[in-house]
Amino acid sequence: MSKPRAYRVKAYSATAADSPLAPATIDRREPTENDVKIDILYCGVCHSDLHFARNEWGFTEFPAVPGHEIVGRVVEVGAKVTKFKVGDLAGVGCMVGADLSCPHCQAGNEQFSPTQVQTYAGTEPVIGGPTFGGYSQNIVVQDHFALKLPENLDLAAVAPLLCAGVTTYAPLRHWKVGPGQKVGIVGLGGLGHMGVKFARAFGAHVVVFTTSPSKKEDALRLGAHEVILSKDPEQMKAHAGTFNFILDCVAAEHDLNAYLAMLAPDGVMTLVGAPEKPMPVLSFSLIMGRKSLAGSIIGSIAETQEMLDFCGEHGITSDIEMIRMDQINEAYERMLKSDVKYRFVIDMASLQ
Repeated sequence: MSKPRAYRVKAYSATAADSPLAPATIDRREPTENDVKIDILYCGVCHSDLHFARNEWGFTEFPAVPGHEIVGRVVEVGAKVTKFKVGDLAGVGCMVGADLSCPHCQAGNEQFSPTQVQTYAGTEPVIGGPTFGGYSQNIVVQDHFALKLPENLDLAAVAPLLCAGVTTYAPLRHWKVGPGQKVGIVGLGGLGHMGVKFARAFGAHVVVFTTSPSKKEDALRLGAHEVILSKDPEQMKAHAGTFNFILDCVAAEHDLNAYLAMLAPDGVMTLVGAPEKPMPVLSFSLIMGRKSLAGSIIGSIAETQEMLDFCGEHGITSDIEMIRMDQINEAYERMLKSDVKYRFVIDMASLQ
């Protein structure tokens, strides 16, 4: 079969690590028989987008087009596609490809496959070259990696669910968080605020750990039952050894041992934040109580679809601030200051 032709679309890209994002054009492939073409309506802004655009991970190829919280409408489907029809709402998260035949894919864990193709910072699986993300007019993706969206929710506020949502939903589900459990959420940001909403919806007693007294009111509004100021030794001491599960959403350097001390015997703390520097863990923080320290990253396509369906059933979306495409550089600077409640979302109709 011949390689599909490429076509040009408008986008926003960075041309160097120290350059602002600016208007550009990029290549997309014409849909193959297994593809869907999605006109992008909204794209969430993830902290990973900033790391990628500024080459903070050291592997960015320029020009770089971020964006992996993509929602839109299907405008074209391949001949073998049965999952979608023209006019359907569809989403694309952090993955756009994998071989689907390796043991991980066969087990339904595409996110762990060494063949996984990321929505950006990957290699385009059909026409080659780098993958380009959702800061663009449209995207073409194999139907397996496109997701059905709830039609009863604010579509713009659904966008961050494709990364921040599944990143917090997947570990809470995996470790079977539910009624009768005391669950801690460390950090009330883009990830943490979704962790609060999901843990509450799962029936757990939800406690937010924060360093900011000003966040108490918002944590309670989002669904927390209690708030602990983690800088207050007395508050921390009062809750020591009482948590069944803690979801650590902080991407900055912090003391893991302080939170491990909050766990009850056989408790689990799972990291979804990714601090830049390694953080020490004392062996006694784990062995005294048979505690576990784990990690989690996004989720499979099946988990992501399950999460979206759950959100549709329970009316869960992200708290967002809408921006125009030409405000993205300002949004990055504000994101560095945690000056957003709680995720930026780009209205892609503003892409000129």
